[in-house]
Amino acid sequence: MKETRQAARRRGHRPGPWALAPVALVAAGALVCLAAACRPGHRTDAEHTATTAVAGSRATAAPGRASSAASAYPAATRSPAPAVSPASAPPAKARPSAAPARPSASRTSRATTTTASLAGRIRPGTGYRGVATTYDAGTGEGGSCSYGPSDDLMTAAMNHTDYETSKACGAYVLVRAAGGATVTVRITNECPTGCAPGQLDLSAQAFARLADPSAGRIPVTWELLSPGDSGTVALRYKTGSSRYWCAVQVLGHRNPVARLELRTGGGWRRLPRTDYNYFLAEDGGGCGGTIRVTDIYGERLTVDGIALRPDAVQATRLQFARR
Repeated sequence: MKETRQAARRRGHRPGPWALAPVALVAAGALVCLAAACRPGHRTDAEHTATTAVAGSRATAAPGRASSAASAYPAATRSPAPAVSPASAPPAKARPSAAPARPSASRTSRATTTTASLAGRIRPGTGYRGVATTYDAGTGEGGSCSYGPSDDLMTAAMNHTDYETSKACGAYVLVRAAGGATVTVRITNECPTGCAPGQLDLSAQAFARLADPSAGRIPVTWELLSPGDSGTVALRYKTGSSRYWCAVQVLGHRNPVARLELRTGGGWRRLPRTDYNYFLAEDGGGCGGTIRVTDIYGERLTVDGIALRPDAVQATRLQFARR
């Protein structure tokens, strides 16, 4: 169904006191000292990699990087994202059996280059020129990215070409006017007709940070931004999702999402992305199972235990690294 467009000690043994042994007096009163010295030895501890367990009660091995000694060493527990408020953090005690299990999650960082290989038309470290126009974004509800209402109205609609079948959804963009004024906006919508490549249709509130709204249209430059504080990633199954058909959306991501995969019996299954910003499994394969999300820099967030509850925003307590 089609929606509206919107990551030795070298410990040498000291030789101790040098041992002088054996020492003997031999022929013709000559004193010969035979000294046997202990040679210092060393042992290099094996390197062990422990997957960071963020939200679950157990460590989840990062795909493709499991270590044979991982179970013998405690996982290095740390939260890669800003602290979660008590209201949104899962309780310390086990939930009743009737409640869905808490998702467990892990993150895997991959080596990155200056230019992200998974990026689409909008690439990090690249400046773009265009014009900024303005429209009434209202509460943000009904945008092509399907995010729904938000208190943050520093948003923009991306032109159809750079929207690139919703690849731009959720991207943070720093926009600069000719006079030097700047504003950071999040892409939540598409400007389908009449918007040229490079053009941004800003919310009225965002446009006012750059120029008087009466200007209507101004030249700008803009570039991709990886913000410092962007909360944590959440996942949502679309209304109507089941084990026979499902669509999954990623919310609150710091960096643009490049792909979403579901674990199946045959391995990881990459889902196609719709222009309304959901990843679709039309035959239900993998729906309700482990989910893996990759950003344009190649960093992966793996989440296990997300319940198949349609239209429910489920937090992961994970976030992509700032770039």
